[in-house]
Amino acid sequence: MGTEENGNGRREIGLTNHDDEAAIEKEEEMEIEETNQMSRRRKKSKKETMEEGREEEETMPIEKVFEGKQVPTWREQLTFRAMMVAAFLSVMFNFIVMKLSLTTGIIPSLNIAAGLLGFFFVRLWTKALEIMGFLRQPFTRQENTVIQTCVVASSGIAFSGGFGSYLFGMSERIAQQATEANDAQNIKDPRLGWMIGFLFVVSFLGLFSLVPLRKIMIIDYKLIYPSGTATAFLINGFHTPQGAKLAKKQVKTLGTFFTFSFLWRFFQWFYSPNDQCGFQAFPSLGLKAYDNTFYFDFSAAYVGVGMICPYIVNISILLGAILSWGIMWPLIGKKEGSWYPANLESSDLHGLQGYRVFIAIALILGDGLYNFVKVLSRIIFSFISTARSKGSRSTLPISDDDRPNTTTPPISFDDRRRTEFFMKDQIPNLIAFGGYVAIAAISIASLPHIFHQLKWYYVLIAYTFAPVLAFCNAYGAGLTDWSLASAYGKLAILIIGAWAGASNGGVVAGLAACGVMMSIVSTASDLMQDFKTGYLTLASPRSMFVSQIIGTAMGCVIAPSVFWLFYNAFNDLGLPGSEYPAPYASIYRGIAILGVDGFRSLPKHCLTFCYIFFAAAVVVNLVRDFSGKKVARFMPLPMAMAIPFYIGAYFAIDMCVGSLILFAWEMKNKAQADAFGPAVASGLICGDGIYTLPQSVLAVAKVKAPICMKFLSRQINDKVDAFISAS
Repeated sequence: MGTEENGNGRREIGLTNHDDEAAIEKEEEMEIEETNQMSRRRKKSKKETMEEGREEEETMPIEKVFEGKQVPTWREQLTFRAMMVAAFLSVMFNFIVMKLSLTTGIIPSLNIAAGLLGFFFVRLWTKALEIMGFLRQPFTRQENTVIQTCVVASSGIAFSGGFGSYLFGMSERIAQQATEANDAQNIKDPRLGWMIGFLFVVSFLGLFSLVPLRKIMIIDYKLIYPSGTATAFLINGFHTPQGAKLAKKQVKTLGTFFTFSFLWRFFQWFYSPNDQCGFQAFPSLGLKAYDNTFYFDFSAAYVGVGMICPYIVNISILLGAILSWGIMWPLIGKKEGSWYPANLESSDLHGLQGYRVFIAIALILGDGLYNFVKVLSRIIFSFISTARSKGSRSTLPISDDDRPNTTTPPISFDDRRRTEFFMKDQIPNLIAFGGYVAIAAISIASLPHIFHQLKWYYVLIAYTFAPVLAFCNAYGAGLTDWSLASAYGKLAILIIGAWAGASNGGVVAGLAACGVMMSIVSTASDLMQDFKTGYLTLASPRSMFVSQIIGTAMGCVIAPSVFWLFYNAFNDLGLPGSEYPAPYASIYRGIAILGVDGFRSLPKHCLTFCYIFFAAAVVVNLVRDFSGKKVARFMPLPMAMAIPFYIGAYFAIDMCVGSLILFAWEMKNKAQADAFGPAVASGLICGDGIYTLPQSVLAVAKVKAPICMKFLSRQINDKVDAFISAS
């Protein structure tokens, strides 16, 4: 018997003969009782058995399952193997997030994949050590939580670092696509050194801004943090006997589709020496539809993204693609020479590209502003309601109708145990306040040397208001699971950009200020999500905080290095129509130009369209929030609709194929689809994403595919054949 192996913390003292006999008799009685129960259950219907099993799971407190297991100290949760696995997964996930950021900008939740792969790799590690007799510390759910936290913190830098948005938007490659503000003052090309330095001085501040409020947010207000809660239930499930078996099957499924996705991309490479060849140029819906970007490009990654994203997101994207590329752009294209000059470059913002970019910006700003006001009003309403409830402890957040629950429910066993461990390892307020002030001072002093357009007083003002905005974002994420980091970033672009002005490098100043604000509010929200996960898995807040710091430090090095590889490997990175168009880079730069130049940068009638779509975004949100659920669930999401306005419809087709696969799977076997759908989707995304590493290496080495698979119309093909015959 190895109690050290199962981690219950009790010492082995040996058993007497009497104890042996009693134990054997008790075991036999338990076996008989179990057999009788199985016999009785066989007589019941399958439905009754499933309902009974669900009732038993619901009534059994999760912490009762783990009650006999010793909770490791915060230092024991931060193991060497956990950091090694986290570092390996961080590289993988940074490639995945970077690829998604530079293609469509849609980043699905990868928490499930991080938790699942972390469980798999450490379980392999511990199993090997156990066989060799060297296992000293069992794998716990707290260690699993630490790995997931570190990986998500690291890969999150690939998003909040702005490599597909504000940071790349500063570059000359993006600036050349517009005629405004493309002078040297408003351009800063990427360099590995300054990107790493910039991330180190801005990415840690958010971790210190809300640490003193962790008890208020998690215990007093009982904020839900749906993503953090879902991740905790996933990890808790992994470490039960039944959950471990399911997790092994899920990992096997993920590995199978990871391999398929990777090999499929490798196969496609042989036919794709450039962006105009290969399976991504397959006119699956016809040549006319292909000219308007309606085609299936055989991307396993976006089929996987479609399986993870809710149906309404994918339908909204398809609706936006049909509205823009199916109706608006062909009609506006006929106004060439009337509404805008003829023979302009396809990327010129004074032409059709200007309508694409600025109408998308109007939709994004309308949706972002509405949700900002909505979340802020919910926060204010919650605090007012709390202040009015005299003597009663309000538990926030609240019911669906926004009314606080003023009753005080009895404290459950789970809550009592979780609160005990959550309050055990305090993070001193001196560290939090001192860390914020010290990092802010370093940042204020160093950022003007990285961006001379960004004056020190711009940064000081941003850091003065940042904790309040970080609190609003973290509180709002706890209520709704929405992080509005990008909305705060766009606000910073407009304010700082207009303050600085185009002649003083207002575009770069605004984009840099966006990075400062986004990093703070995004990491603060992520930290609270992780604190909620740690609260539900009994992981120490101190180990979670340290894991966040380590993961953030990893991301500050890994993310810019991965982007630098992409930047040097693909010469057309950021150009419309390329494999990696980086749509949000042009959109963020367009917002900055709008901030410094005003509306005079827009082509004819574009401002009217912007007003219409801004108002439409607000109206659609109002209808969704104030109509019944039957109507609301069919209302599209303006933010999702805006994405294809700029980059095209092809990825909407991919994502809808993913939705169709999942829908058919759920119709056939919903339980199986719920259990293995995320694993299949994660495998498709991870395999396709990690392939970008060898793809980048081949591109840097100037190795091109041997075959160009291309499709021509019959008339053009006849001309080609005639030309070849004549020659």
